[in-house]
Amino acid sequence: MYIKRKVEDTILNISSTFPVLMLTGPRQSGKTTLLNKLSEADRKYVTLDDPADRLFARNEPTAFLERYSPPVIIDEIQYAPELFPYIKMHVDRHKNSGDFWLTGSQMFHMMKNVSESLAGRAGIINLFGLSNNEISGTLFEQYTTEKDELLKRIHTAKPMTLPDVFERIFKGGMPRIYEQPNVNQEEYYSSYVQTYLSRDIRELTQVADELTFYRFLCIAAARTGSMVNYDALAKEAEISAPTAKQWLSVLVSSGIVILIEPYHNNALKRVVKSPRMYFLDTGLAAHLTKWSSSAVLESGAMAGEFFETYVVSEIYKSFVNVGKKPPLYYYRDSNTKEIDLIIWQNGTLYPIEIKKSSNPVGATKNFGVLNPVTDETNFDELSKHLKMKIGTGNVICLANNLRPIDSKNWTVPVWLI
Repeated sequence: MYIKRKVEDTILNISSTFPVLMLTGPRQSGKTTLLNKLSEADRKYVTLDDPADRLFARNEPTAFLERYSPPVIIDEIQYAPELFPYIKMHVDRHKNSGDFWLTGSQMFHMMKNVSESLAGRAGIINLFGLSNNEISGTLFEQYTTEKDELLKRIHTAKPMTLPDVFERIFKGGMPRIYEQPNVNQEEYYSSYVQTYLSRDIRELTQVADELTFYRFLCIAAARTGSMVNYDALAKEAEISAPTAKQWLSVLVSSGIVILIEPYHNNALKRVVKSPRMYFLDTGLAAHLTKWSSSAVLESGAMAGEFFETYVVSEIYKSFVNVGKKPPLYYYRDSNTKEIDLIIWQNGTLYPIEIKKSSNPVGATKNFGVLNPVTDETNFDELSKHLKMKIGTGNVICLANNLRPIDSKNWTVPVWLI
């Protein structure tokens, strides 16, 4: 069973604009299935997972591109970086949009090769696991806090109960789990982690001890939704702080973790500077932290962190799926006043609080910390461009309906995101 992806239109638009389409993302996020679904009848396909084709591409790149001439899908292109200069030469000669569709699971190495060889010739799209909208078939645009857009969603969104939400959180967003309902989730994620450790990690970095890296991966999962503290990560994993920093960058590079940076502005004082980290797939995080069922997770000590991780990842994917860089930040100051998420667009800050509650009280109390950014007396001539507006705020929670809190803020049920 194929699940329609929101990113399909973005892929077709990129392909009609650039000679090269680069689709990156974590392993098993559905890249190959998606491109094969969208490809024309005459588009060839080759995967460099095949050792024979990989050797052919690396040793004879010219002959390889003659054998697999465009239009073509080249899967797992990172295994043959020797192809990039030859793809560049072909593109410069023929200048045909959509000739090459490339996929890769290692975003850092992909971006390095693309920036060096295919700058200006490639359109780049990231693909992560399924979003709730894709699973439910609603396919909303990127998330907005504005009430008019949220009111439109009420008519097509599928309401979810508390058990429904945590079942979705526990399962995560890997397409195979939804396309093949009989898949054993525990075995699937166990195999996924082993493949990730044995293949991607060896390609991305020199890890002397895979067991130590696995322990670090589990420790990072247990800290999803928290501020990054390299010293604490290092101490718990029994590695050095520089190694912890390097290994976390590996998790980001391979699409396992995202970092949300703190919002800074000259008018705001004593703001922390550490990013927050979130696992993009809550099912993987639940597996690594040893939760045995959605019910146990919902009643467990990490329920709030997993709920927040789910909301942030859904909003993050909503922007990526329409080809936009997610304009997401958070706020925390030395007085421990926090705003879980801020969408920063068009000179406006949209504050969002995330609560695992059906009727959160006082959730918008910290939104006022942003008020100094609206006062022009807080800026000199050189920094007036930092003056912002404060837009509609949201409290995303387990409420059963969309309701106003006051004239500026709304309670939003999680199934509307």
